[in-house]
Amino acid sequence: MDTPLPFNARAARILREKLGMAPGHVAYGMRASYGMAHITPDHIAAWERGTALPSSSELTALAGALWCNPNELMGAPRTLREHRIARGLAAEDVARATGVDLEAYHRMEETGQWTGSKRQSANLGTALALPPRDFIAITGLEDELARLLGEAVSTRWQAHIRGIARLLAVDRRALQDPLRDMHQEYQTLMAATLSRASGTTASGEDGRRYLDDIVNHFWSRFTTD
Repeated sequence: MDTPLPFNARAARILREKLGMAPGHVAYGMRASYGMAHITPDHIAAWERGTALPSSSELTALAGALWCNPNELMGAPRTLREHRIARGLAAEDVARATGVDLEAYHRMEETGQWTGSKRQSANLGTALALPPRDFIAITGLEDELARLLGEAVSTRWQAHIRGIARLLAVDRRALQDPLRDMHQEYQTLMAATLSRASGTTASGEDGRRYLDDIVNHFWSRFTTD
């Protein structure tokens, strides 16, 4: 089913106005160039008002008529399907690039469950230019990241930087500051827990809570800039 995508109605209106086009011009472009025979100026107006949403195929055609990329008309993509459409790629393109059977790829989009191998996952990240946080979420690797981060903050973080860098496909140098800071933060919590003379209210529960939320702690510190 061609279900609606996150849609930025304001961006669509601004792009149209910058091109000096009326809703009728956009509708004509979608009909003439993209085979959207059902599209009328009323559709364009309703999308821009936010009273209706374009389907994924309509959004792609609208982007073409407005001479922009689909991601310029979308909110932040969240799912595998949304990331693919934001990049202006067909399912066949992604399946081919990742080495996944097309029928299996369609099933992954429909279920929202990526089941590709490590190599296929890496290919997916490249094909969709996924930022590290989106790559981890899309490929279902959050539990593995949490495990590695937990080991890093509770032992020697330097010993785990290579594995985390490989998982995220980033330069190890980008991980040094966040891992060092998180290690210090966690160790300070645990030291306070063990120090009966410190007068602190810290407890083992503080450390458990930190580990439970460790992925969010990491993303709040991590930057590739």
